[in-house]
Amino acid sequence: MTSIALLRHGPTQWNADGRLQGRRDTELNESGRATVTGWRLPEPWARATILSSPLRRCLDTVDILRTVHAGLGPQTIDPRLIEMDWGAWEGRTLGDLRGELGEAMVRNEARGLDFRPEGGESPRDVQARLSPVLAKLVQQREDRLVVCHRGIIRAIYAMATDWDMRSDPMDKLSRNALQVFTLSGAGRPTVAGLNVRLSAEPVL
Repeated sequence: MTSIALLRHGPTQWNADGRLQGRRDTELNESGRATVTGWRLPEPWARATILSSPLRRCLDTVDILRTVHAGLGPQTIDPRLIEMDWGAWEGRTLGDLRGELGEAMVRNEARGLDFRPEGGESPRDVQARLSPVLAKLVQQREDRLVVCHRGIIRAIYAMATDWDMRSDPMDKLSRNALQVFTLSGAGRPTVAGLNVRLSAEPVL
């Protein structure tokens, strides 16, 4: 059975500002780089092959992880792991959008998996582009460390738990942790371990 450990990229300035990044190719800020430098991957993930989003904030995260985890395996970039497309809302904050759009935003957010930003993707769209990625990983039979985005992690968590995103998730997903899933058959994810701590202990 194939396992994947999902790791969200380190923080950027847009994260600090609460702005929706989507496809914008932001880089880690100074605080974000320091955060990733302090991460220590537990075994076996400290020696895993890497699958990454193509966006700079994920590539920066991988580069920094390699400075403290000499045993990390080769890296493959898959464009289907890019963050959810926020369309015209990219760069905005949810607070501003809720204030501006009022009841229309309330109704849109209540759609859960079918919530859709103006000109962007729904979480269900994200799941549709991720499904073939997960199925291929099952065929390859190799565990992967997947460096990606919040929207990707939430989409896979929803697939594994049948969460419809109409309410809060059953589990709070920590930013500074691994979210581990096993993949079966056609790539159906099952929760194997949530919020796996990034140990502060040195990795030998």
